[in-house]
Amino acid sequence: MLDFIVVGAAQAGLSISYYLQKLDKKFIMVDKEEEIGASWLNRWDSLTLFTPTEFNHLPGLDFPAPKGHYPNKYEVADYFKLYVKEFDFPLQLTTLIEKIEKKEDRFILTHKGGTYEAKNVIIATGPFHIPYTPPCSEDISEDIFQIHSNFYKSPSQLKAGPTMVVGDGDSGVQILNEVSSEKERKTYFSGDTNIKTLPQEILGKTLWWWFTKTGFLSFSKDSYLGKKISHSRQPVIGTDVKGILDRENVIPVGRTNDAHQHQIETDEKSISDIKNIVWATGYRPNFSWIKGLELTQEGYPKHKRGISAMKGLYFIGLPWLHTRGSATLGGIKKDAKYLKKYINKEE
Repeated sequence: MLDFIVVGAAQAGLSISYYLQKLDKKFIMVDKEEEIGASWLNRWDSLTLFTPTEFNHLPGLDFPAPKGHYPNKYEVADYFKLYVKEFDFPLQLTTLIEKIEKKEDRFILTHKGGTYEAKNVIIATGPFHIPYTPPCSEDISEDIFQIHSNFYKSPSQLKAGPTMVVGDGDSGVQILNEVSSEKERKTYFSGDTNIKTLPQEILGKTLWWWFTKTGFLSFSKDSYLGKKISHSRQPVIGTDVKGILDRENVIPVGRTNDAHQHQIETDEKSISDIKNIVWATGYRPNFSWIKGLELTQEGYPKHKRGISAMKGLYFIGLPWLHTRGSATLGGIKKDAKYLKKYINKEE
């Protein structure tokens, strides 16, 4: 009988495992991937963080890069591997938990190879579960190559010819930037062109230095300012959106509304020459595999700072778990430390 099972071995799982080890708990961390850092390595090749090194430290081991450096996805994955090696966490990879059910005083976790039993479970699987594409994508001709940003790696995956990037968040504009860098490629942009942007540095200091100094990352989601920030559209950080949209080969077309075979209908025009579509249209949460879990209207677990109503079941790594900083690599340690204190008090 284990004290804890941590489901997920990226930044959230690693952070809470550090504190479980400090509490001398009998635990194991499980992950569906074949290697540590896979959730980052699976993303597009040119991905870099918009937080510099000094704001990316997990508890107990600093990110091994110079101050002011913006790490790429390979450096993040290497850091996670180093972290696991440094603390020698009990770890089981290639283990997809398919069902969690509470029976009396224990949790039963089912996977293809059998079951685990534990007194407590911490879900650290993050918010990116089911890649979402709008229903009209099913009405598009098979001749048009479609890919969600979750599976996009680089422009080399795309056919020659006009491409449409759908989505105006961080992923959408970064992919738009990369695809439209091929000047001969006509690139349609489907999304809002009135995007709020913030530079990575202001007056010689990183944006995250200013965020820390002003307390922007520390407002609770239940506070007045926290509610205002969490319900407002988040700005795109460190990408020159205006410069990208001003490129001759970039054509903004507004929202994508409908499609039929080769015809794509948008706010601005009807398009018939597209060869590729990259859907940077986000994700939908999926917690249906946790039996008896109470969910919000948006499909996320109901909790208070990661503590669910189901005794012994905890969450970490969700967006706005407590503050805006909860979704950042370096900010997650505050949530992990809070759970550690709560667990220690409960025990």
